[in-house]
Amino acid sequence: MDYSYQMYSARNEASLDDTLKTLAGLGYKQVEGWGGQFADPAALSQSLRNAGLTMPTAHMGYGQLEDTDAALRIVEQVGIETVYCPAPPSEDYRNGKGDWAGFAQGLARIAAAFKAAGKGFGYHNHHWEFVKDANGKTPMEIILDASPDLQWEMDLAWVVKANEDPIAWLDKLGSRITAVHVKDIAPAGQNADEDGWADVGHGTLDWKTLIADVKAKTKARFFVLEHDKPSDAIRFARRSMDTLKSFGA
Repeated sequence: MDYSYQMYSARNEASLDDTLKTLAGLGYKQVEGWGGQFADPAALSQSLRNAGLTMPTAHMGYGQLEDTDAALRIVEQVGIETVYCPAPPSEDYRNGKGDWAGFAQGLARIAAAFKAAGKGFGYHNHHWEFVKDANGKTPMEIILDASPDLQWEMDLAWVVKANEDPIAWLDKLGSRITAVHVKDIAPAGQNADEDGWADVGHGTLDWKTLIADVKAKTKARFFVLEHDKPSDAIRFARRSMDTLKSFGA
């Protein structure tokens, strides 16, 4: 399996070209882009080629995706197969005030345009998407119910942070999951400077078992390593890849 690396984890690195070449040297074949990288798609494409990497998946914010034709032009130029919207469009959704049904319909419209263009489209969760509404539905379910064309990139660690059982969600909606973020949670009280996240294999999640579960229960094609706030993005990339290689997966 070729593991990918979410480039948001390396957003503070000085040189994109150097970072991509370092990732390739560590054994990565793919990376996942994020919205801040797409100001110059041609230059990004050249940097990827120079490093021998591809970018099959990417994150684009909802505001960026609303100009769907422009987003699709970027997708074509960079060679992206599937885009995931990484979060709701405003703080309201994080505070229980957002219109999840309306947002879901907007995502469904984008998904239809992407499908017509031969591309995949979906949504990436945090923990906000698991607070049930008055009818007992979670925002994650509302989003996926809006269109069968909407895929789910499960950020499994955020599911755990939401006090949910990720295996139960794999069982329930595994057919909609086409990618998984591989990230780890530090033991309680540790890594405060990294917002409580950890390098993969150096936290509390049993990723060897979880990867097997994801393979068995979902359609996931992409396993994307991410750390929301690493103090050293290259250390995270190296130690996490070492962990995954030790699984033989």
